[in-house]
Amino acid sequence: MIKKVILFIFWLAVWCGLSRPVNKEGLILGVAVSIFITYMTVDLAAQLDEKKAVKKYGFFGNIKRILWLLLYIVVFLWECIKANIDVALRVLHPDLPIRPGTLKVRVGLKSDIGLTFLANSITLTPGTTSVDVDKEKGILYVHWLYVRDGYGGNGMKLPVVAKFENILKRIFE
Repeated sequence: MIKKVILFIFWLAVWCGLSRPVNKEGLILGVAVSIFITYMTVDLAAQLDEKKAVKKYGFFGNIKRILWLLLYIVVFLWECIKANIDVALRVLHPDLPIRPGTLKVRVGLKSDIGLTFLANSITLTPGTTSVDVDKEKGILYVHWLYVRDGYGGNGMKLPVVAKFENILKRIFE
């Protein structure tokens, strides 16, 4: 029961943080949404607790991993800003070409959570989308809005993949 209350408080805090300014009607809706989300995620939280996922990665006990996570957030936001500008310029300026393609990228991440973070980070960065992950072969298929010369066949990694992968290795592996 205590876990449900903590989870509810967490989701309500997220709601209040995202819906500024908080008014009476918004708070009532936030309570209802937080109850629903708590109901939907309580099993997930229980599974994570049973598997000791946090202990497995030693995340909260390792200050280096937390610092790497903070660096990752900064790098991710910076890459998103750069990619947003690039995509906006390509959309608004007719002389900037697009050359879409899907690339096969080798990755060194082995953990499920590391691969998931990498794939989601690539997808959240405008102009790139993770299409598929082959964990056994260590391959990530990425669709890119503008495939530059030199990428693809010779094993060169997309710059964004290399940046994210180097930091995520230090966080999750």
